[in-house]
Amino acid sequence: MKRSILLLIVVSVFAGCNKESVPTIKIEQPALTQVVGSAATDGGNTYSGEVRARYETQLGFRIGGKIIERLVDAGAKVKAGQALMRLDPGDTGLQLGSAEAQYQLAEADAKRYRELHSKGFVSQSALDAKETALKAAAAQAGLARNQSAYATLHADHAGVIAATLAEAGQVVSAGQPVLRLAQDGEREVAIAIPESQLVNLKTGAAAEIALLADNNAGLQLVGRLRELAPAADPASRTYAARITLTQSSPGVALGMTARVHFTTNRKNDGLLIPLSAIFQQGKQAAVWIVAADRTISLRPVQVAAYRDDGAVIAGGLAAGERIVSNGVHRLSAGEKIRAIESSSAQ
Repeated sequence: MKRSILLLIVVSVFAGCNKESVPTIKIEQPALTQVVGSAATDGGNTYSGEVRARYETQLGFRIGGKIIERLVDAGAKVKAGQALMRLDPGDTGLQLGSAEAQYQLAEADAKRYRELHSKGFVSQSALDAKETALKAAAAQAGLARNQSAYATLHADHAGVIAATLAEAGQVVSAGQPVLRLAQDGEREVAIAIPESQLVNLKTGAAAEIALLADNNAGLQLVGRLRELAPAADPASRTYAARITLTQSSPGVALGMTARVHFTTNRKNDGLLIPLSAIFQQGKQAAVWIVAADRTISLRPVQVAAYRDDGAVIAGGLAAGERIVSNGVHRLSAGEKIRAIESSSAQ
C-alpha cells in the first residue's frame, strides 16, 4: 500500500515537470494622440459668415394702405428712383380730388374779392381772409399730391433687393418694412464672435477672407474688423461683428459664404490642447506624454486658461511633443500604447 502511494507521487511530479509555462501576452491599449503645436494651434481663429452690403435699408410706404402690385423680386438689381411697389390709389385719389376742388374754389373767391376790393366794395380785412383761405387750400392740395405720390414706393439708392417682406393684397401701415435694399458699394462679411474670443479682438484687426466660390477653389481676400457689437445676442450669446473688405472683386456676390481668419498675434498665450487631454490630479493638471517607444508618462502642466476650443498651456509642455488627446483616465504610467493620430485637431 505504501509502495503504491509512493509510485503515484513520483508519477505526478514527473508529469508536472513536462508541462511548458504559458507566456503572458500584454495587449497594447489604443489611444488617440496628437502633436502639440500642429496647424490647428497656429494661434488664429476662423469663423463662418455671409457677405452683406455695407448699407442695408428697410423700405416702407410713408402712408398706410393695401398693396396692389409688387414690381420686383428678391435678388433684382434696381436703380435709384425705380418703382418697387404700389398701394391702392383709391383713397389718396379721392383726397387729392377734394383738395384740388377746395383750392380752385378758394382761388376763385380770392380773385373775385380782389376785384371787389379794387372798386371799394369790400374791406381789406375781408380780402385778407380770402387770401389766407387760398393759402390754406394750396397747402392742403400740395399735401394731398404728396400723399398720392407716396402710394408708389421708389428706390432711394441703386442696389439689390435683398428680401421681400410683404406681398400684393397685404394691408400695411405707414413705415412698415416691405422690402430690404442692399445698396451698391462696400461689401462686408457678417460673423458672430463667441465670448471666449472677444478679448483677443479689437476694432481694426486684420483678417483673411476665403469665399467658397469657383467650385470650392476659393477666392482669397483681405479685410479688417470694422464693427464689434458691445452686447451679446440674447439667444446665441455671441457678439455680432462686421469685416470690411479692403479690396473689391467682381466675384464677390451678396449672400456668399465666407470664412474669416483673424491673424492675431498670440505667441505669449501658450499652447492650445484639447480639453480631453487634461488629466486632473486634485488641483494639479497633467498630460500624458508619449515617448518614441510609445510608452507614456504623466507630466504636470500649468494651465493659463480654459476655453471653449481647448486649454491654453503656459508651461510644462513644448511644441512638437506628442500627447494623449482622449481617454486619459484609462491609462497608467509606464504603459505602452498603440498611438492613433487624432482626426480632429484642437
